[in-house]
Amino acid sequence: MNKIKAVIAEDDFRIADIHEKFLQKFEEIEVVGKSLNGEQTLNLLEENNPDLLLLDVYMPDLLGSDLLPLVRERFPKVSIIMITAATDKVFLEKALNCGVENYLIKPVDRDRFNEVIYEYIKKHSLLLSNQEVNQNYADLLFGKKVDETGGKGKGLPKGIDEITLGKVKNVLQIKNMGLSAEEVGKEIGASRITARRYLEYLSSIKEARTEVVYGIVGRPERKYYPI
Repeated sequence: MNKIKAVIAEDDFRIADIHEKFLQKFEEIEVVGKSLNGEQTLNLLEENNPDLLLLDVYMPDLLGSDLLPLVRERFPKVSIIMITAATDKVFLEKALNCGVENYLIKPVDRDRFNEVIYEYIKKHSLLLSNQEVNQNYADLLFGKKVDETGGKGKGLPKGIDEITLGKVKNVLQIKNMGLSAEEVGKEIGASRITARRYLEYLSSIKEARTEVVYGIVGRPERKYYPI
């Protein structure tokens, strides 16, 4: 599958570089450009025809919220995620009216950033798939958490996200070896604490097994294996 092309519109180049590094953790995404103002953003969209735009509100020549309708008119297929310090409801309402995928408030929590990007990647993949259009498909596209047991189970517990859980499962299956929470966290772009929460959940439902490994030096380490 072709990589998802992303553009970052952010007037602070240091923050733009941080968000670019966040995105580089995702093999599915390629950052094709960064802009510091509205005019550069429109030029980058024209030149690269990206799939995803990370858009700030406060830019020197044009507010991102004012840029939204222009982007929607000229580039209707691009997905937009707002990343901004703006907390005024006017900006939120405009973002909703313009079909923005999500709205992240600075300073952005890394785990929350990852969750939003995972959700977008899954949605993008679903739209490109040949999956039959039914209610389950529609629910997934519109962000509803779907119980994989077909509605017969209790669903996922609080603090366990379906998309992140899938990433953790994939890492264990692909690596096919004992991994620590820290190693899994690095693979999915999350903290060790987050990774351990998901790994312990998999262990509790018998979809992973754990083993305490004693090294020559230091504390024993908990390893997780696929089942």
